[in-house]
Amino acid sequence: MQKQKKHIFFDLDHTIWDFDRNAEETLKELYHTYKLHDLGLSSCSDFITTYTENNHQLWADYHLGKITKDFLRAERFSKTFIQLGVHPDVVPDQFEDDYVSISPTKTNLFDGAENVLAYLQQKYTLHIISNGFKETTLTKMDLSNLNPYFTNVIISEDVGVNKPNPVIFEYALEKAKADKTESIMIGDSLEADIYGALNFGMEAIFFNPTKKEKPKDVEKEITHLKELFTLF
Repeated sequence: MQKQKKHIFFDLDHTIWDFDRNAEETLKELYHTYKLHDLGLSSCSDFITTYTENNHQLWADYHLGKITKDFLRAERFSKTFIQLGVHPDVVPDQFEDDYVSISPTKTNLFDGAENVLAYLQQKYTLHIISNGFKETTLTKMDLSNLNPYFTNVIISEDVGVNKPNPVIFEYALEKAKADKTESIMIGDSLEADIYGALNFGMEAIFFNPTKKEKPKDVEKEITHLKELFTLF
């Protein structure tokens, strides 16, 4: 199916690196470290659920350039605490910094990621295009032993624009010395990864492990990374 392809560009968070699972592990640790039950947060699971919803929405806005990195980092936990009834004066100041320090050290990948990457690497040149924060992205790549699989790691902070901006896709192709017709993007974000690539003129595969409804104008979809064995 993909015989003409030579380069595969992957998103990192929510596609290879299991962001939500790693975040959950980190938040459980911080819930106990900060004794959040003493602030009135009796349910760790409610805290994680509320944070996850807020974080996903803020990241969607960040992809589109509606908010800055600093705003995202300042808002996601303060908004969560306040929504759950914690007075702003007692919201833990260092919580965000501790989260950003600990979370990237987690190494949970989506099921089958290493086997799929090892297989694809034998036939294609692999690259990362990430909107993630530079320092955390590099830590995740290093500690999860992902660097050997990828020739280039393109991070939006280095480029100056986020996916879906076509400039980052153009930059990635230049770095890879690749052409659109021989390249394909794989990612979980319809807006950033899939429509970003398609509008740029590059094919894309929607990674959809939660089985959200697929838009009709998105042709290719997988729900498990192992499906890439048969597609490639």
